[in-house]
Amino acid sequence: MTEKLLRPMRTRSLTARWLIRLLGALLAAGAYLLCLPWDLRNRPTAPGATEETTPVTVTGVVLLTVALLLLAAYFGHWDGLGWPLLLVAVPPAALMHVSFRTHPEQDASLWPLAWGFFTLLIAGGVYVTAGVARAFRGQWAKEDLTLSNPL
Repeated sequence: MTEKLLRPMRTRSLTARWLIRLLGALLAAGAYLLCLPWDLRNRPTAPGATEETTPVTVTGVVLLTVALLLLAAYFGHWDGLGWPLLLVAVPPAALMHVSFRTHPEQDASLWPLAWGFFTLLIAGGVYVTAGVARAFRGQWAKEDLTLSNPL
């Protein structure tokens, strides 16, 4: 089973490629929902305070970062360079947009700036990780050839 997961996408059937890509997008969305759940009942921390409570924790952000970087490395190594952005960065960005839109509008809402900043941060991290993983593509292929044919 592991051997099948660790093959380049171009060597797989079209159906298998799309199923793996769909699974990757679902894993990215699931990681976001699991690590950064949003509470539609946000309320002020104290009467008259402008800050709201939030379910976001440092642990959740770290776990989401690790999950997205692992997915980006997998798809960057085994698939084309554009796919990690679509499969790994877009689902969390879309869910974040929905999350920000569900909050009641305030006088000076900064959610569009926050969404843009975090989307660029996620996309940049995914792109760099996918690029680094892609750089190792040739090195690992050479090692596989050496191991399978020692002469």
